[in-house]
Amino acid sequence: MVAYSTDDAGIPAPHDGLSQSVGPNGPLLLQDHFLIQKMAHFNRERVPERVVHAKGGGAFGELEITEDVSQYTRADLFQKGRKTPLLLRFSTVAGELGSADTARDPRGFALKFYTEQGNYDIVGNNTPIFFIRDPSKFSDFIHSQKRRADNQLRDNNMQWDFWTLNPESAHQVSFLMTDRGTPKTWRHMHGFGSHTFMWYNANGEKFWVKYHFKTEQGIENLTAAEAKAMEAEDPDAHRRDLWESIKRGDYPAWTVNVQIMPFEEAADYRFNPFDLTKVWPHSDYPEITIGRFVLNRNPENYFAEIEQAAFEPSNLVPGVAGSPDKMLQGRLFSYPDTHRYRIGPNYLQLPVNRPKSPVRSYNYDGPMAYYNNPDPVYAPNTAGGPEAQPDLFKGEEYHVAGEIVRSAYTLHKEDDDFGQARTLWEKVLSDTDRANMVDNIVGHASAPEVTDDMKKRVVEYWTNIHPDLGGGVAKGLGVQQA
Repeated sequence: MVAYSTDDAGIPAPHDGLSQSVGPNGPLLLQDHFLIQKMAHFNRERVPERVVHAKGGGAFGELEITEDVSQYTRADLFQKGRKTPLLLRFSTVAGELGSADTARDPRGFALKFYTEQGNYDIVGNNTPIFFIRDPSKFSDFIHSQKRRADNQLRDNNMQWDFWTLNPESAHQVSFLMTDRGTPKTWRHMHGFGSHTFMWYNANGEKFWVKYHFKTEQGIENLTAAEAKAMEAEDPDAHRRDLWESIKRGDYPAWTVNVQIMPFEEAADYRFNPFDLTKVWPHSDYPEITIGRFVLNRNPENYFAEIEQAAFEPSNLVPGVAGSPDKMLQGRLFSYPDTHRYRIGPNYLQLPVNRPKSPVRSYNYDGPMAYYNNPDPVYAPNTAGGPEAQPDLFKGEEYHVAGEIVRSAYTLHKEDDDFGQARTLWEKVLSDTDRANMVDNIVGHASAPEVTDDMKKRVVEYWTNIHPDLGGGVAKGLGVQQA
């Protein structure tokens, strides 16, 4: 008999991989204390470096909006002609502070915009998708990519065990196993908001939006052999490259594009538009260029301005709101929670995190507080204290209804776990890309700790994406393809 899983109080867990939501496609519930405990405990696993995205670097710059998108959003920073200072932090996901920049891993692409309406953060990656679609799986996923508990060594068998048991990972793992899993520099890769967000305009009209940040330096990647060589030669290659390029005046830039989906079209779209393992095909929703940003200033103190920088997708300014994306819903809680633990409850008072606009919060005191608003310290009040402005957020509300369940998303008519990965293989990658992808998979799955049984599961995983891909992996691993 298999022992049942529990929470930390010994109470049987209702599910190991599904969060509680309003209907299969609705928002998550704060009452799901199993999810909250799982995420809150995960956020406190490491002291003091970040649990994920520990190794990174960044720089400051400016966003300029060149096109009129006021018909889609009232957000001040997205109005034509607006220039907004920003901080961009790049990172690897799984590695520790001392890890190599060129490891095969997604790259974090976190933006903080210092707007006139407060900070707006877009916490994305260099991929438009992710490995999982429910936050209840996030800590398990990261554990499978980190180190073993017994010998503190990395274990590719753990990674393949998680990936093959979660076929929703196929699209992201496919991306990871191409040469885009080892970008040449941070300057030579795209960035993505990844999640679906909501935009609403001054009339309260709503739209769904995805962000794309296209490098103006061009995409350049390393082969697996080149990445390994650079790992030995200069493990800080990406951090060094960004610093030196800005120092010599070669300022990297990205074009800012968005995809816009009318609010009503999400309900019966052919793919679930809020599934983080999916992209919106450009044939349905073409990218629209709205501006560009440039990085033009290095930090003066790495620890103060980069290591203590705190990005959180819950920093949403008027004109921008969340969506039913379950991973986004989980991150709205998880990111500020981990900052309160890692840096302290007053992390937003640090200069790199403090908004450029006035702060008039009723939160005060706490460890390391060095700025408090004057009396009154409560709301409502009759002492002339600041008041909320709900009219600025008119348009972010929308109707949801459904049974309280633990369920995967309801499948849309063309939804599956392998289809978009198959499209990547068939229609996006070149012959060279496909050959390198097979080599990268075989190399990763040939690690000595990967068992023969796991290799068979690896072959099955890739065969589900495409028979040719599975066949190439089977040949490389010496496994008989079913």
